[in-house]
Amino acid sequence: MTTTTRPTWAAAVLNPAQNFGPIPLSCLSGKIPLGLRGSLYRNGPAMLSRNGQPVGHWFDGDGGILAVHFHAGQATGVYRYVQTSGYCQEEQAGCYLLGGYGMMPAGSWLERLTREIKNAANTSVLALPDRLLALWEGGLPHALTLDTLDTIGLDDLGSLGKGPYSAHPKIDPVTGEIFNFGVSIGQRTMLRLYCSDATGRIQRQGAIALSGLPLIHDFVLTRRYLIFCIPPVRLNVLPVLARLKSFSDVMQWLPNLGTEVWVIDRNTLQPVSRTQTDSWFQWHFGNGWETSDGSVIFQLTRYEDFQTNQRLQEIVSGSVQTTAIAHFWEIQLDPLTGKVLENHCLLDRSCEFPTVAASQLGQPVDYTYLILHRPQADVQHDLFGAIARFDHRTSTLTEAVLETHYYPTEPIYAADADDPQQGWILTVVYNGQRDRSEVWIFAADRLNADPVCRLALPAQVPLGFHGTWVAQR
Repeated sequence: MTTTTRPTWAAAVLNPAQNFGPIPLSCLSGKIPLGLRGSLYRNGPAMLSRNGQPVGHWFDGDGGILAVHFHAGQATGVYRYVQTSGYCQEEQAGCYLLGGYGMMPAGSWLERLTREIKNAANTSVLALPDRLLALWEGGLPHALTLDTLDTIGLDDLGSLGKGPYSAHPKIDPVTGEIFNFGVSIGQRTMLRLYCSDATGRIQRQGAIALSGLPLIHDFVLTRRYLIFCIPPVRLNVLPVLARLKSFSDVMQWLPNLGTEVWVIDRNTLQPVSRTQTDSWFQWHFGNGWETSDGSVIFQLTRYEDFQTNQRLQEIVSGSVQTTAIAHFWEIQLDPLTGKVLENHCLLDRSCEFPTVAASQLGQPVDYTYLILHRPQADVQHDLFGAIARFDHRTSTLTEAVLETHYYPTEPIYAADADDPQQGWILTVVYNGQRDRSEVWIFAADRLNADPVCRLALPAQVPLGFHGTWVAQR
């Protein structure tokens, strides 16, 4: 497909990002709420080609971090590539050298055997009191400075060793503990579990043997439990270790295995129950909590198969042909037996990236925020063009449907520093009509109204994956 026939969103993904800032951001409309004080951080693949050579999968792009610092009605923007060893090697060479999620290392077979898999640091972020962590699925996090995003280096949080440390840590808003996991490959495939204090330093670890090598991306945190849904995707790791195929190439969808639901005690980091249920795949969970009768409720964006991986691979071509639709589901189970008590769809719309206010993680919530396709959108070829708030009390949806050629990112809730009843939703938007990136601020309870403020970024920021809000300390 030629450049002239590419969809508008392709420029929001394929154009390599440029570092900028710190620089004051100008308002395109409205004004910044005075109670919005803190920092928005976002991560995503920022470079998907070098000298005309594309990466193999969207997950292979080198990570770039956006920070937007808000104070006294003003905003400052910073953007930096994470200076991983792989990024630095390939930047100097001017070509891709290392393997990734969907690509092989360069060179002959013997050369490929000696080259590592690149830690792309491109998936999410974790803000600690003294540093920001850029997270990836298969290795250690990279630490950056909170203000200017200068790369400090790999961070083992005191006792991770070589990791891995996954991209979806959960912070308990009551205790300040940070829970996360990683899947390690050795003589046995292990689900490694971590509990850190509020500084990030690991206090407890656990390990549970897994059957085969599944793909696990996210999990649920409640007051007493960690919940993992292990989908029927298995990796044939030998061709990867032999540098014959990439990780993406060897993933198999095996629906006869069903999805396993594991409940783990968060204090001991040991299993409580394990059960098998219907087959589905999920990347992301919204939230989970325990009810008065002791059962657990959690929500997720659920796919019926694993076509999502093919669709995400096609992103790097600037054109997608594979349809992969996730709906918003809710599951209730008995944590002691693992028995699924209820399992139903909450929202029959194509959606992803469910988020909640950080202060409500692991607790009952009234609202979940999502990114969706526009109503009547071409879900096969287009990317998400709306954000919304799902009201769990009324099962209703309040949408901010963007104009054609506008593409938002994951909605992130920010509490107002002055008014505890007020919240704001932040999203980075690609404005395809002007070929630029913007930061939009919505009132959380009025998503169907115009944004209260639109900020211009000085350079285009590629559409990315995950972010976080950190209130001003």
